[in-house]
Parts: sequence; C-alpha cells; structure tokens
Amino acid sequence: MEKLLVVDDERSMRELLELVLKREGYAVHTAENGTRALELVRQNVYDLIISDVKMPDINGIELLARVREISPETMVIMITAFATVDTARKAFKLGAEDLVIKDAGFDVEELKVSIGKVLEKKHLRQENVLLKRELRQRNSLDNIIGRSPQMQAIYQMIETVAATTSTVLITGESGTGKELVARAIHSMSDRSAAAFVSINCGAFTETLLESELFGYMKGSFTGAVSNRKGLFEAAEGGTIFLDEIGETTPAMQVKMLRVLQERSIRRVGGLEEIAVDVRVVAATNRDLSQMVDDGTFRNDLYYRISVIPIEMPPLRARRMDIPELVKHFLEKYSAAANRPVLEISEEAVRYLESYDWPGNVRELENTIERAVALEHGRVAGLDRRRDDSGPPSGIADRRIRPEWLPERILRYKPRVITDLDLPEEGIDLEAYLAQLEKDYIIRALQRTSGNQTRAAEILKMSVRSLRHLLDKHRIRQTASLLRESGPLSDSVAHK
Repeated sequence: MEKLLVVDDERSMRELLELVLKREGYAVHTAENGTRALELVRQNVYDLIISDVKMPDINGIELLARVREISPETMVIMITAFATVDTARKAFKLGAEDLVIKDAGFDVEELKVSIGKVLEKKHLRQENVLLKRELRQRNSLDNIIGRSPQMQAIYQMIETVAATTSTVLITGESGTGKELVARAIHSMSDRSAAAFVSINCGAFTETLLESELFGYMKGSFTGAVSNRKGLFEAAEGGTIFLDEIGETTPAMQVKMLRVLQERSIRRVGGLEEIAVDVRVVAATNRDLSQMVDDGTFRNDLYYRISVIPIEMPPLRARRMDIPELVKHFLEKYSAAANRPVLEISEEAVRYLESYDWPGNVRELENTIERAVALEHGRVAGLDRRRDDSGPPSGIADRRIRPEWLPERILRYKPRVITDLDLPEEGIDLEAYLAQLEKDYIIRALQRTSGNQTRAAEILKMSVRSLRHLLDKHRIRQTASLLRESGPLSDSVAHK
C-alpha cells in the first residue's frame, strides 16, 4: 500500500483529499503546514507528497526543496490556485512531478490521474534499480544444470517449495549453486512478478548490514544524508535471498528473528513499524546446527529459517553431470570470445571427472573459462601465422586438451586403498565395509576433536550425510565426547 502525505493549510481541502485518496486504497497522512509536513517526512518514508504551493509558514516550493534533501525517493505533486510560469519553473526545476491547478472548478479526478501516473513512474524507476542490482549480482551460471539423481531430487524439491510461502534454508559447500536454486524457487512461485533481492550477509559489518536490510532515516548515523528504504521493503511482494546467513552476529540474528516473527521492520533511526510481505530464502555453507550446539547461532532463528531445508550436493557427489556442465561452459565462453564453440578431448574430460572439485561448479566454470581463453589464444596465434603454403599443423584441432588444464587437476590422484586381503573362507563384505566406514568416521572425528563440519570435509561428504552415519553406527555420543574432551586414543574411541 502506497503511503501519501497531503499538505494544505485549508482544512476542507485536506479532508477532501484524505477521504478521496483513502477510498482509492492509499495510506494517507495529512499536515496543516510545511513545518508539520517536515516533521512527518523525518519520521516516515512517503511514496508521494501532494502539497499546496502557497502556505503561511513554509511555502510549497521551499517544502519541495527540503523534501528533496531528506527523502529524495519521495515523489511530489504541487497543487496551487495561483499558478504562474515562474512558480511552475521553480517547481519542476526542484523535481516536482506535476503541477495541478486548484481553482473553483478543481477536478479531483484530474489529481487522481496525476497520482496514478506519478506512482507508476516511481514503480518503474524502482524496478529498474532492482533489475540493475540483480544483473550485477547474478551468478555466472545461467541456469541449473545436471541430470544426476541428486539434481533430479533438487528439481523436484524446487517445484514443491515454489508453491508454498514457507521460509527455505539452502545449505551446501561454496560454489554448488545455492543462489541459482533460490532464484528458481522465486521464478516458479506466485511472487515471480515482484522483485528478487539478494544480499551476501558476510560481506557487510553488522551496522552496514542492518542499514542495507532495513533502511535508515536521515541523520541516524554519519553519512545518512537522506531517508532510504532497505532491501526488505525493496523486495515487497517478492523474495529476499539472505546468502551466508551463518556469518551474521548474534545481535543481527535477533533482529532477523523479529522480522520473521512480526513480519515488520523498523528503519535505523526510525520509530515506525513497517509491515513487509516478503518471502525469505536463506543460504549458508556452514553447519548451522553445529553452530547452534556451539552457541554461535540462535536456535530459534535456525528453526525459523529452516522450515524447508534443501541441501545442494557437491560436484564430486554428482560426477555424471560434469560432461554436461563442461559443454555448457564451453558454449558460454566461446560465445563470449566471439569464436566457434570449442570441443574438449575425451582425455581432458577424464581428468575433469576424476578431480574432487573442492570449489564445486564455480571452480569447474573457472577452469573451463581459463581453458577456452588459452585455446582460443593458441588458435588465434596459429591463424595469424597462416601463409600461402596452407594452414599450419594442428590448426584444425580446436579442442581443449589436457595441457590446457591447471596442474592441480593433472596431478590429482584419488587416494586408493590397495592393501586388501581376501581370506580363503570368504568375507562378510557388508559387515566389513560397515566397520571400515565406522572406523574412518571415528578417526576423522579424532583428528578434528569432534568437529563434525571439519570431519565431513576430511571424509569428502556433507555434514548431513555424516550425521546420518553417526546415527547409523550409533557413535553420535562418541562425537560429543570428542568435542567436549579433545582427541581420544583409538582404544577409548572404539569402546
């Protein structure tokens, strides 16, 4: 609901406009003079101000100039019974959107039409700002790619979640595409026509994050030279994506919890509670449940944001998607270089499939971008050396070969256990593998003093998968003891 301020020293005119505009569905405040109007502008952020020009204390032109300083986002329509060319020139020079004549035949319908046009212009301006912000923040992937069973499960979850309004928590390692999932949920939801606003909570200090999320009032801190809406208001009717929410401070967590509970925000330095209709999707590469146990993340906020959890699989857990991802990135970066689409040799693909990808899809994309740049550079160099004797050797081979891949990938060798002993009488393979799995989990927990996040990293699995195995092997208590007491010897850990 747009908020309007009517400023006029004539009581009958104020009451008429208040009645008419409330019937149109606007939230309307009124002020009897410029002084009172400035007080209200300092306390609220208005979408539009409708002000008389001639008033006893502060005239409309002066009020317009002051509003431009305090709240530059607020639109202004001037109304006057004493229109002159000079008045109109001053009003439009200071940024008035329209000047409506208030005479004996004052037409309220004309004012309503003007208000509609001005607010539509404001909305288009806001959408343009959000679009530019979204384009700057867009992940380098254009869409989510993968046909593996893990990704099929993610697609199904996105479709299910998009139809709800529940808060979503997306977890997973860095580079797995958490923001892409958030965008997909938004685009498939009933909120898709409204804004998708993204912010990395770990990129701001607590004070800056608060002002970014909730906005601020002029003078609330050094540098706050005007009133400003925050991202929650900018995302009204749409979705706000809180990336790296695990990096927020305890004080900020309290404020976020309040927004989720009350569905309202208060700008920094403001007194007014502002209702917001926004869906929250959060993401983190940290183990929030472990942080709750450690006392570094509020459990009530954790339960609020994890109504629907989605865990993104690491790339090493869906290696069958690597060829398709490689093809996508080859097309993308060949097009960016304005060159024919490169192919990749089977040998190079095998290297890519055998690598563990600690940086996940983002690391794979960077690798392909580098390889395309190097290969296009090589081909361009060969093209420049072409002479009348024909094409130089190798000019037709426009493929990414292993030598264009980084050394860390070429030298990577997965650790393989080769000292296997198969007894003559045979072996209970299922029981043997279960015990081996249990032993490795305990050793990883020993090495990390019970820290499950670090243990999961050592074992190349997600924290959720590790916790499932802790329950499966009934060693969750062992993990707790290790966290409290430090590393234990093998004999103690196995008891």
